[in-house]
Amino acid sequence: MELTPQIKEKLDKLQEKYAAMGQDMAAYLDGLLYADFLTYWDYIHLDTLLSLQSPKTPFPDEEIFIMYHQITELYFKLSLHECKQIAENPSLTVEFFTERVRRINAYFNALTTSFEVMVNGMEKDQFLKFRMSLLPASGFQSGQYRMIEICATNFTQLVDKSKREELANADIETQFEHIYWKFGATELATGKQTLTLKQFINKYAAQFLQLAKDRKETNFSALYHKLANEGNDVTALADELRKLDLYVNVEWPLSHYKSAVRYLERDPVDIAATGGTNWQKYLPPRFQKRIFYPFLWTEEQMEEWGKGWVLGVLKDLK
Repeated sequence: MELTPQIKEKLDKLQEKYAAMGQDMAAYLDGLLYADFLTYWDYIHLDTLLSLQSPKTPFPDEEIFIMYHQITELYFKLSLHECKQIAENPSLTVEFFTERVRRINAYFNALTTSFEVMVNGMEKDQFLKFRMSLLPASGFQSGQYRMIEICATNFTQLVDKSKREELANADIETQFEHIYWKFGATELATGKQTLTLKQFINKYAAQFLQLAKDRKETNFSALYHKLANEGNDVTALADELRKLDLYVNVEWPLSHYKSAVRYLERDPVDIAATGGTNWQKYLPPRFQKRIFYPFLWTEEQMEEWGKGWVLGVLKDLK
């Protein structure tokens, strides 16, 4: 093969790179010479990935349940990857911020539009049987989802709405004691914390608190105000943040609500979700009124938060 000027230029740049690190380029070229070609299945660890489904029962649809939750967690990891880039960017611009939020919205769009896999993709009788082998595990215990929330907004907005105004200026530890999701994992009969919640807090509380402190000045809400106050045009960014607000606080919980109604609603007594979570009060957005960016919505929009979506789903299920 002819040693073209382009190839020689690249070799010269490689020589400069390795020389700057005190390394011998020829040794690295030997490594490249003897290395095997990369394969798709090795690169993404496909065999390992496909071995990570371990059903607890013989019901075939349990594998669907497992795989969809694993897919969900991978999308959450993608979202957190974008959150980190935004928060830790030393020269954050509106354009960079907007594009990364747009990516997160694409991930949540994929999740919400694919949730029909959970709503109609399993036999109800199978689900109601294999779910009893999963206790007290619950999708409620997704730590990555809570981390996305912490990155997306001021921590005050995650406080239960009954305490939000009162604790607006409290420290993060105090606010965490009243975070909204703790009220969604109480036993229906007694109101006590479920084992699901106790396990979750034991595993993640310290990590959540540290992230909340780390993101106090670099959550999306704080960064939006910083860029806006510097005189930047944040119109496109505001549009993407509103979409994110709807995806995370309306569309995603409503997808779960639709699934819960499909599998767990039984007249006259509703079935508790795995872990005993109070899904009837916890999932509907209109009850939580959890809004990341109240400054981007009108009073009327916030008053009607999620109501139309819930009523539409109930109508569709009849």
